[in-house]
Amino acid sequence: MAAQGLKFTDFYAGSTVCAPSRCVLMTGKDTGHCWVRGNSTGSDAQTLQADEFTVADIFKTAGYATALFGKWGLGELGSTGHPNDHGFDEFYGYLNQRHAHNYYPEFLIHNKQIETLRNTTDPRWIEARKAKGLGDDGAGYATPEGRVDYSHDLIMDRALTWLQKNHEQPFFLYLPLTIPHANNEGNLGTGDGQDVPDHGIYSAKDWTTPNKGQAAMITRMDSDIGKLLDQLVQLDIAENTLVIFTSDNGHHKEGGNDPEFFDANGPLRGMKRDLTEGGIRIPAIAYWPGKITGGGVTDHVGYFGDLLATACAITDQKVPANTQSISFLPTLLGDTTQQKQHDHLYWEFYEQGSRQAVRFGPKAKWKAIREPMLTGDVQLYDLSQDLGEEIDLAAAEPKVVAEAVALMEASHVADPNWVVRGNGKAPKK
Repeated sequence: MAAQGLKFTDFYAGSTVCAPSRCVLMTGKDTGHCWVRGNSTGSDAQTLQADEFTVADIFKTAGYATALFGKWGLGELGSTGHPNDHGFDEFYGYLNQRHAHNYYPEFLIHNKQIETLRNTTDPRWIEARKAKGLGDDGAGYATPEGRVDYSHDLIMDRALTWLQKNHEQPFFLYLPLTIPHANNEGNLGTGDGQDVPDHGIYSAKDWTTPNKGQAAMITRMDSDIGKLLDQLVQLDIAENTLVIFTSDNGHHKEGGNDPEFFDANGPLRGMKRDLTEGGIRIPAIAYWPGKITGGGVTDHVGYFGDLLATACAITDQKVPANTQSISFLPTLLGDTTQQKQHDHLYWEFYEQGSRQAVRFGPKAKWKAIREPMLTGDVQLYDLSQDLGEEIDLAAAEPKVVAEAVALMEASHVADPNWVVRGNGKAPKK
């Protein structure tokens, strides 16, 4: 995709964990303004509200067929946040993000119906949940003999089948695949949460089992994206289809995966759950034969929230009010003189205490992080000279720090669901 498309070097997730990142992607609102700002709080705060207008709504309004195959994470059955109520004609996969850790679940959701699979949950998981007074949210792990239907394969099959049926009309396909996320509940004392049918070409490697599993999941995903691109060619719609590949947060060290072994973050510091670059700066590739010049690289600074405005530009609609979204369509088409720029990008996060970050300034050179949020000390880095965020310039640049603080405070809209806590304390509703 990169060889034939456009690679973004300065593209950011909406957050450093999945649920808020996906909320930003869908609504065009950053985590200072959107409803879902984290993974760990009450259910209402993790449910997209009924009046939220999404990227899928944009495309549906323009007459596109719309579908989502994979992990949603923004609303359960019977809630205001179900994808069928937010612009998606078709949904198949996981609604609950913890359920999505389980690659051999007993069920998946098709639209608003539960579809039973042939997998069998290990009774030890069920008993452990009961002992804690907890119900069954579908997470856990399957027995060895109960590993029959691998969810990722089912999701990809549904997506490719849907594309085959709908390719003759305009369509929007959102494909939030679950791999290579670890099954956090599936270690069962083995230290291996990389749930995959086999290790394939990595079986004979002198690696740890979790490292083999992580590599195998990534290769499986890579192969399936290849199948998707091949299908676009076979259907003779590749030149009419924009494909964007990206990630909802930085790399992880869950389920026994060793990110240092793969050097997953390169020169960037931090990972998932950090607001340093390693937690939020992500791979992004745009592929559009005939429209995008192959092998291109752009340092345009954008983020998940910009998909909404880009969808509006593609479908000739106005961007909804009260979003932090700028179309990057001019960059895709090589018309950089028409590309608008963000004054700043903003993130806030509530796990492990609380923290916020902002990228801003001339050519977006500055990056500031404050922890805890609103009251803590500020770290300041010049990304143009210090990509690894190793040299804190806060003491030497008090005016820049003051500017960063002003942007943070202007970007943070208080929400009773998301209470600012000091370092080291998890948020409580």
